[in-house]
Amino acid sequence: MRAASAAAGPVEIIPAIGRSGIGRFIRLPERLYRSDPAYVPGLRSERRAALTARGNPFFTHADAAFWIARRHGRDVGRISAQRDHLSQDGPDGPIGSFGSLVAIDDRAVFAALLATAEHWLASRGLRQVQGPFSLSINEETGLLVDGFSTPPMLMMPHDPPYAAAHLEALGYRKVRDVLAYLCDTAAALPPAAAAMVGRGLPSGVTLRHMRIATLERDIASVVEIYNDGWSGNWGFVPITEAEVTHIARALRPLLHERLVWFADVAGEPAAFGLCLPNLNAAIGDLSGRLLPFGWAKLLWRLKVSGVASARVPLMGVRKRYGAGLLGSLLPLHIVEALRRAALARGIEAVEMSWILEDNLPMRHLAEAVGGHAYKTYRVFEKALAT
Repeated sequence: MRAASAAAGPVEIIPAIGRSGIGRFIRLPERLYRSDPAYVPGLRSERRAALTARGNPFFTHADAAFWIARRHGRDVGRISAQRDHLSQDGPDGPIGSFGSLVAIDDRAVFAALLATAEHWLASRGLRQVQGPFSLSINEETGLLVDGFSTPPMLMMPHDPPYAAAHLEALGYRKVRDVLAYLCDTAAALPPAAAAMVGRGLPSGVTLRHMRIATLERDIASVVEIYNDGWSGNWGFVPITEAEVTHIARALRPLLHERLVWFADVAGEPAAFGLCLPNLNAAIGDLSGRLLPFGWAKLLWRLKVSGVASARVPLMGVRKRYGAGLLGSLLPLHIVEALRRAALARGIEAVEMSWILEDNLPMRHLAEAVGGHAYKTYRVFEKALAT
């Protein structure tokens, strides 16, 4: 597919397939965004695994395709399109998504990339496109529209300021914003939250941290609680046990028993919270490479010197407790346990993300523990031509 740009020449779209094509797809943002001080190159080995069926259980329930935009023989953009068969249909029919969107500041490049993704989705009977999701809504979600000056945390996207304007000019509109809250672990809890925590938990409710020895059982609890508690939320796609196990294995060097907490009610896991040290703070200068010396640097920074920031990417409360007193108490006690454990490990700031703009209970929780919204990511949508 080609799109003409009178000033700069035609844009050619080619599939990113095979080891070489996926490698170019992965490396492209390293070149285009190298002058952005807030950009953090991902680990190439991790990205390659994430984009292949062999390395990512997402592909057991989804299809995806990848493309690169070229002009004058140079790669100038990339995009993916995906159909997740676990996602909910919209009022107008099935919804697909785009993701991994990276491009130079050029309307013709954005237009060619998005038209290619839209055509792929429409040809498969999809009626609407949302994104960006890379690749799943349970992974990197949204396009950064506020908070460009600071680097992204682990498994969060980073985008240039011009990207949103190009999407809007091409007919995309906002469907939801998702927020990232930053919390100072050394700050005392605000009085209201401190009073609630100080009163303790009701009889029959206990807090416990994860244990590596029971990791498989705890993963099963995470999946069950998350899928139950979040099932009514906008954009919900159930997370599979294989996906959580895959994440746990990939991030095993980051897992710490006291950075994963559960609340049990009458012996049954009822709520959980997961905090992960911010890998991006440890890989910023590795240029995406672990060889020849990146492994040693990464392990030293994670295991010896430590990192000063972390992210809470997953929390959940069983639906039957959500509307009652326990729906407020359990997350608050879990967040406080995570804060104390993070502070003990030298972590100074924790990001709670992502949080839907209309998920007021989670926003109130983040604000109750002193967090402030410092980044906004936008999910766009567009009807597909049929």
